[in-house]
Amino acid sequence: MKGLELEALKREVTGKKVRFLRRQGFTPANVYGRGIDSIALQVDTKSLKQMLAHAGGTDLISLKVGPTKKPVKVLLRDVQKNPLSDEMFHVEFYQVKMDEKIRVDVPLEFVGEAPVLKHKNVALLRVLDFLHIEALPDDLPHSIEVDISVLEENDQAIHVKDLELPKGVELHTDPEEMVIKVAEAKKVVEVEAPVAEATEGVEVAGEKKEGEEAAEE
Repeated sequence: MKGLELEALKREVTGKKVRFLRRQGFTPANVYGRGIDSIALQVDTKSLKQMLAHAGGTDLISLKVGPTKKPVKVLLRDVQKNPLSDEMFHVEFYQVKMDEKIRVDVPLEFVGEAPVLKHKNVALLRVLDFLHIEALPDDLPHSIEVDISVLEENDQAIHVKDLELPKGVELHTDPEEMVIKVAEAKKVVEVEAPVAEATEGVEVAGEKKEGEEAAEE
């Protein structure tokens, strides 16, 4: 997703006092990156929600901090909100270097209709939801398509190696891993498919994740 922009202000309010920011229509945030100290920010909640409606974890965002600062490129790392009220608690951004590859989990998007589903007692068993990839920030795809219209027979499957990757994207998931399979409906109930979980962060190529988390407040 191209052209995503967001404005922010440096935040002086910390701790329990951030609740007053939320009441005023701002969401506490932090931005950090490799070799960059975490910076406390506040963003307009309405603008943030509009941006989040379009942004995924691999979409570059132009984040402008203050009235005179040049925008920096960031990725959305984590969003904390109340699942019941949808109130925004906190958001984290990761500042990238445009000439440095990073590793992320990109979601799979299943498209098309599987002809095999016209038969009785047949279902599709999804095994993977994400692929682990490496690319320059500008080459990161919003998602990777999985065309299920090729599934015509029982026991037929699509593997990672069958997927077409965008130019500039390097795969870090086992090519032999299964993505989706046609199975008898009665057997699907008996099988627990291992689902890949999206990591909550990004990893600079060649660098191990350190589990660094910006403080919420």
